[in-house]
Amino acid sequence: MGEMNNESRNAAAGIDLSQFFQVFFEEAGENLESMEQLLLNLDVADADDEEMNAIFRCAHSVKGGAATFGFSDVAELTHQMETLLDKLRRHELAPTAPMVDVLLAAGDALKAQLARHQGNGEAAIDTAELLVAIRAMAEGSAPPAAPAPKAAAVERPPAAPAAVVKPPVRALELTVGPLPDVAHAEPLVELFQEIAGLGTIEPLDAGRAADGMRRFKVVTTSSDNDLIDLFSFHVAREQVRLAPLTAGYGFHDGAPGAPDPGAEIDPGYGFFAEAPGAPAAAEAAAPAAEPARPHLPAPKADKAEKLEKAVPAPESSTLRVSVEKVDQLINLVGELVITQAMLAQTSKGVDAALHQQLSSGLADLERNTRDLQEAVMGIRMIPMSLVFNRFPRMLRDLAGKLGKRVELVQVGEATELDKGLVEKITDPLTHLVRNSCDHGIELPAERLAQGKPEHGTITLIASHQGGSIVIEVRDDGKGLNRAKLLAKARERGIEAPDSMADAEVYGLIFAPGFSTAEVVTDVSGRGVGMDVVKRNITALGGTVEIDSAEGYGMTVRVRLPLTLAIMDGMSVGVADECYILPLSSVVESFQVRPGMIRTIGGNGRVVEVRDEYMPVLDLEKLFGVPRFDFEHVGNIMVVVEAEGGRVALLVDELLGQQQVVVKNLESNYRRVEDVSGATIMGDGRVALILDVGSLVRRSRH
Repeated sequence: MGEMNNESRNAAAGIDLSQFFQVFFEEAGENLESMEQLLLNLDVADADDEEMNAIFRCAHSVKGGAATFGFSDVAELTHQMETLLDKLRRHELAPTAPMVDVLLAAGDALKAQLARHQGNGEAAIDTAELLVAIRAMAEGSAPPAAPAPKAAAVERPPAAPAAVVKPPVRALELTVGPLPDVAHAEPLVELFQEIAGLGTIEPLDAGRAADGMRRFKVVTTSSDNDLIDLFSFHVAREQVRLAPLTAGYGFHDGAPGAPDPGAEIDPGYGFFAEAPGAPAAAEAAAPAAEPARPHLPAPKADKAEKLEKAVPAPESSTLRVSVEKVDQLINLVGELVITQAMLAQTSKGVDAALHQQLSSGLADLERNTRDLQEAVMGIRMIPMSLVFNRFPRMLRDLAGKLGKRVELVQVGEATELDKGLVEKITDPLTHLVRNSCDHGIELPAERLAQGKPEHGTITLIASHQGGSIVIEVRDDGKGLNRAKLLAKARERGIEAPDSMADAEVYGLIFAPGFSTAEVVTDVSGRGVGMDVVKRNITALGGTVEIDSAEGYGMTVRVRLPLTLAIMDGMSVGVADECYILPLSSVVESFQVRPGMIRTIGGNGRVVEVRDEYMPVLDLEKLFGVPRFDFEHVGNIMVVVEAEGGRVALLVDELLGQQQVVVKNLESNYRRVEDVSGATIMGDGRVALILDVGSLVRRSRH
């Protein structure tokens, strides 16, 4: 991948990972809090295996995110913690109180490192002693005491006695913009002037602001970083530019207002490659390399409150609400939709001319209910691209580390998923993508020898299939080796006869601690990846399927049930029962004519539609619907499509199209085959929502 074509390289380099930083910091903070509680509650004399695995997973999750976003100091410390925790959970070492102390100290250091990357801390964290202590414990020796993380000394402006050399005076040209209104730059001048000892500022562009840019002359002793941080309170950081003041605007040597020729002018304005304050270099570098920010001169006491109000609080733009509260809100909106449908059905028998105000009110209620429902559902629905966009950079770095060439293909990134599902599948997907790159894709020389292109391809696919959400991770690598999996399973004491089906053999990789990697690295080999995938997906009530062809590649398919949504559906009638078909799966409907349905194989039936035969499923027989009206036997076909196949459903009538609130049938009753959920109709009846994918699979069998 290190030799990608220019288009691929530019696409990879153009991804702004900063949009995911806040999510990572929140998740990392939660993992560190969980790890601390688990360590505090750990019984050293009788440690529980599940507790040790949980502590390990917390460190593993933090390390994975830190490595993805380039926080190398966090990744290094958590990697060493993983090594120690891995030996503890495998019972190669026995936990001791000093180990817990060291791990707690490491957790504190990680919190400080993350705070520094967020801009909330200024001191660099020295973790050298911690790393030495953790390595020593992992090797079986115990240091005398747990070291505490030290903050590296930060250079601060001295409290200027007369003997101390004063900082150099610098004359700069400040450019701000483009701005929608040049008056937006005035608060910058006020803020600059309110801070005592900062210097002087005056406009350079009187009458020249037609392009939306404002220019100022700044004479100060402060660094570029200080000034950019200050001006960023009012305008975006990328809209601020500092440059040496050159001849022009009447400020050349000898002109009135020029800086004192005898004053010491610092030639380094922070815009050469080595300057620590260069904004372009600082933003292009990895986040971990961000230098500590020097202090601005202290503001006057009577202006401190005004300056504090000028700084926007980063928390003010978002509000973090628990998932339970959002679920409760969505449930209430769902009940409101059902109630509105009942009122609409009841009002059909009311004379609109006599009750015009009632009809108008019900129409307004229907419109407002739909708007409210769409707004509430939009709170939790986010596009899959926010998850997929994390992987190009990760794959680029990982492939470069492994010496491989990998291209990433994304399909269905616009598919919107529930935020709760996205958060829970992000970690499993990360493991699957890393495993595909590490274990699946071969080295370029090996691929060329096998007649493959030297660059491998990993494909991410997201789609809705009937009542399920399906996410696939495909690679064109070497696939799974059945013999190797069986040998590894027997080595670990797992019963694995040669008669096992391929699907069962592939499922062995989900066993806890199962790994075929020969060497443990910071990429993989600890046997935690697929175990986490299986655990998280199963907790969601989903399934994981593996399809592999040795030498050609592998596909991991994650299928999650539709737990709660409001969807468009087509209601069909069978005898006295009503069923709902997802409108996105309905292709067409037509009336059956004599001779269209034919019998094959004794009991199978097919229907001919435009010279194409497709299987027929009679819903009356499939669900055992009792029939009391034999005059209106089903003579309407509804063609539905899912999982690449079509099937014709035989029904009595089409009742219409409507929005339905999907309720989870499994949690309220039990799992019913060929049914993905249920809903409440306008007349109060319960209607089952059919799983079209399951019906297609049934027709194939």
